[in-house]
Amino acid sequence: MAFFVLSVEAYAATPWPDAIDWEARASEAVAAALALTPYASLADAAPLVEVAVRLTDDAEVHTLNRDFRGKDKPTNVLSFPQVQHDLLEGLANSDDGEILLGDIVLARETCVREAEEKGIAIIDHATHLIVHGALHLVGYDHMDDASAAAMEAIEVKALASLGIANPYADQD
Repeated sequence: MAFFVLSVEAYAATPWPDAIDWEARASEAVAAALALTPYASLADAAPLVEVAVRLTDDAEVHTLNRDFRGKDKPTNVLSFPQVQHDLLEGLANSDDGEILLGDIVLARETCVREAEEKGIAIIDHATHLIVHGALHLVGYDHMDDASAAAMEAIEVKALASLGIANPYADQD
């Protein structure tokens, strides 16, 4: 499956493992997530659909989490949708040249700690969080059990398409 018009840019604000092509991984993760949603057509839309992925540290994510969510602590991933959920369907027909779908921000120390606790590679955990963040950009959430189960099912399928094991398998 090729995604030619979807543009994902990754910005490493602090040292993340250098041996990883984070921009390529972020692009794969976002494309895999969107492909399993009703918004898969955005990948082939006439306007360029962009997602920005920022790889930063706990301090920056702590500040963002406090300022935008009222939670005074770091978290692993934050998503900042730039398109209202009810306008997503019409984006594929937009005559705009570029559409910023939103931003995904990951916190290095939290990601590293969680990956170590789970006994998985940082790239696999970060990929999961990027998939998770991408789904938030197109309106998915986990505010109740049914929504959480639906979102997790998409995450598992997207990760499997990238060769990554089910991150929820040990929670059953």
